[in-house]
Amino acid sequence: FLPLMFFIAIVLSIFRSKVREALRSRIGQIKKTKEFFNNVQNNNLVYWFHSASHGEFEQIHPILHNLKEIQGSSIIVVSFSSPSGYKNVEDENIDLKIYLPLDFLWNTIRILKVIRPQKLIFAEYDLWPNYIWTAKWMNIQTTLFSARFYKKTIKLRPVIKNFYKNVYSSVSAIYTISELDHVNLKKVLIRNYPGVLRVLGSPRYDRVKSISVKSNQNNKNIYTINRSFRLVAGSVWPEDDRIVLESLIELTLKIDKFSFTWAPHEPDSNYIKETTRKLFSYGLTPELLSNVVTGTNSKCIIIDKIGYLAKHYWGAKFAYIGGGFSTGVHNVMEPAIAKLPTIFGPKYHNSHTAEELIKYGGGFTVNSNNEFINVIKKLIQDDSFYSNSSLASSEVINRNLGSSSRVLRGILSD
Repeated sequence: FLPLMFFIAIVLSIFRSKVREALRSRIGQIKKTKEFFNNVQNNNLVYWFHSASHGEFEQIHPILHNLKEIQGSSIIVVSFSSPSGYKNVEDENIDLKIYLPLDFLWNTIRILKVIRPQKLIFAEYDLWPNYIWTAKWMNIQTTLFSARFYKKTIKLRPVIKNFYKNVYSSVSAIYTISELDHVNLKKVLIRNYPGVLRVLGSPRYDRVKSISVKSNQNNKNIYTINRSFRLVAGSVWPEDDRIVLESLIELTLKIDKFSFTWAPHEPDSNYIKETTRKLFSYGLTPELLSNVVTGTNSKCIIIDKIGYLAKHYWGAKFAYIGGGFSTGVHNVMEPAIAKLPTIFGPKYHNSHTAEELIKYGGGFTVNSNNEFINVIKKLIQDDSFYSNSSLASSEVINRNLGSSSRVLRGILSD
């Protein structure tokens, strides 16, 4: 299948700049890696971490920090599948940052012979079969952490399951987020799986807690009672427009104290222009974040640049997170740590945090305009309901702290 996928990617690259960039950027990565290791002593321990993108790297960050504190002379290589990770991640603990060479057997053999890592470590879900199988053949330990296996995952379907059984059973150690993930994982593995299985949680909880503590030490908005009735819609996709954007427009026009911030998953200029035009057509006057003056009281702000979403949750009263009407809900941890009742679409089982928010009352899933509006109105009108939801939201984060230390211990000892 890989040659077919590669051919499709080449065709797509003609029309999509992101795919074109991802393919072009992989050229010369093995050469770059060789040049780096020509200047590294052979007795240094090397750990190779792989992350799909910027979002997945957030759970690697606390592990790298702790690893460098314990083994200061170790070499840390971090690879990415997407430009969003490679371009936006800057971490002083990374010694070498690369794009992951394409998962062809000749690539995996060449680069693993160059790096020769103590361990090859994957975050969450971005496993590449030839890397796993080549590492096993070369007696290099592999680890997968923050693994998720929810009940309706494609990995448990007939025929497909056999492929994943071969891949996951070749991994040396797998750390799932929850007990349920652990149970579902066992359905994928061979009967006498020889590796290590543990339930260790997700280090992303520690990361989001650390960021919030550093950025809000002197923030008067740390208490939701001081915040205005603003909703931040983060990581929204075009599929969210019909249900959520139209509902937000209706609420903003009908409720004087209500306002919102709209943050596209990809701040594409054409999409932002179209969204701006739509808001103007309803009589609203949206402002782009790049033009906003500090302290603005704009009823509608559109975030048109990357890296500014997280801090906006701390000035809001509620949140909506996109992806739940398309590929799966995005990061709900950032609004949760900001104590926001968080709303999302029906496709949320890819996220452990979203499931926890639903379970404890800090999150709400909606399927229609009416459901979305009804949740917002109840949160505005019922102070007790809002307070309980806000507290439950932040408690989901606090209840799941400590994973980064557990995962690091596993990496060093398993």
